Amino acid sequence: MFRKSKQTGASQQDFPYWLVAACGIAVFMLIQIATDDIYSQVMATVSRGIGLTIFVTLVGFFLASVLGLLLALASLSGSLILRQVARFYVEIVRGLPIIVLLLYIAFVGTPLLIALINAVLEPLGQEPLRTRDFPLLWRAILALTIGYSAFIAEVFRAGIQAVDKGQIEAAEALGMNRWLRFRLIVFPQALKTILPPLGNDFVAMIKDSSLVSVLGVADITQLGKVYAAGSFRYFETYNIVALIYLMMTITLSLALRRFERTRIVGER
Repeated sequence: MFRKSKQTGASQQDFPYWLVAACGIAVFMLIQIATDDIYSQVMATVSRGIGLTIFVTLVGFFLASVLGLLLALASLSGSLILRQVARFYVEIVRGLPIIVLLLYIAFVGTPLLIALINAVLEPLGQEPLRTRDFPLLWRAILALTIGYSAFIAEVFRAGIQAVDKGQIEAAEALGMNRWLRFRLIVFPQALKTILPPLGNDFVAMIKDSSLVSVLGVADITQLGKVYAAGSFRYFETYNIVALIYLMMTITLSLALRRFERTRIVGER
């Protein structure tokens, strides 16, 4: 028993050799970029997509979080219709691969949406919209929003249900209405449970944002594909693409772990 606990404590204090190895690879790649003309040219080309990748991720994640919270509240509401509609949305969307959803929204959902808008605008004498007026960038963001909102809804729902019911009942006894109970009692406590999985979803969206390249959106992956196809430098190009994504995701993951440890220590 003592030996088991000792081993467990040792495993929790393992030196992060994997991080040292990862940093070593990153340093080697950065030296290559600084000294090799091909790598430096690839980096100059591909790095132009970093801003767009971050934009797609931030906007998509914000919208998905808002929609996910609304879905979670609907799934926990007293209305049977709202609960069933929210459950239908979550189960259907979670069952679709992101890339299928991306293509469906871009080439099926968007034309249908434009047709519905035109059905309203034309009787009013307004000029009809065209499908090409809806940029592919925003179709991609809409698809990521819809796809991730279903997963985030489950994160919010689990966090809200984890709040002690006794505190909610105490708030009711004090005369707080449902909105005040949610804003002052439920959501602040649920946030402690929600933040870690929400951070994981954000990291996952950074990676899945690369799928927007199938629509020709000029993110990191798309610029890498175009450069590699024109220069036939696939090895160097995809080394750089992988390096950029790994630097973003590993850095963010370490920051989230640090935040989580700090929060746990603070609670103690």
